[in-house]
Amino acid sequence: MLDNSHQRLQGKLQVNTELGTFLGDTRIRLLEAIGTHGSILQAAKKVPLSYKAAWDAIDAMNNLADQPLVIRSTGGKNGGGTALTDYGRKLVALYRALELEYQSALDRLAANMDSSESADLTHFRQVIKRLAVKSSARNQFACTVVAMTKGDVDYEVRLDLDGQNELVAVITHESAENFGLRVGTDITAMVKSSSILLNTDPELKITARNQLWGEITRISDGAVNAEITLTIPGGKTVCAVVTHESLHRLELTLGSRACAVFKASSVLLCQYA
Repeated sequence: MLDNSHQRLQGKLQVNTELGTFLGDTRIRLLEAIGTHGSILQAAKKVPLSYKAAWDAIDAMNNLADQPLVIRSTGGKNGGGTALTDYGRKLVALYRALELEYQSALDRLAANMDSSESADLTHFRQVIKRLAVKSSARNQFACTVVAMTKGDVDYEVRLDLDGQNELVAVITHESAENFGLRVGTDITAMVKSSSILLNTDPELKITARNQLWGEITRISDGAVNAEITLTIPGGKTVCAVVTHESLHRLELTLGSRACAVFKASSVLLCQYA
């Protein structure tokens, strides 16, 4: 923001990759608090964030990063907890170093501004706000295109999720051209939690192309539905929303295995400029 009385520019740093935004001030403070307290509950209180919002942020960061930033442990003498990985500590340090350089650059810019430039800056800030895009999709994954099969009107795109799991998406020829999509392209895949069904029977035959087996690591109960978080091999997480009836009928409990099932047409692809 611009402090008109002192002509000082102040901004919040947001770290983006070609796969999207995954680090900002709140998430960095959450990571720092986890490193200090070794507890997601204590870290959430420190930020402050709700316990659920803190876990959602951790899942999102781990899903978008090449390596996990936070790991969780259970049992042991201290009852388990959460901890930053070496990769997580390096990213926090990188963010803080960039933040210092960022503010230094803004201070230099503000020192050279005159009143006419202030008006231009206000207009520029409004444009930037319009261009900022956020998605309501609960599941967002950093992926790499590993195969493309061309059909009459669309492409079937296979995506490497984590070296152990793949996703399949279907997009039109026009979308593939707009993305410049080819094998090796890095892209973000998004799936709404409401588009995901859960299955607990390994023998059940299902036509949906995407089937990700994992362990239930979190259940957030609501007034009508429950939010189920699966951790799949490789450490990525998938979130699904189910009714209370389904929760009990499928006997979904912490630690049990389940499969996240969703159609290829439910996978949205997103590419950040």
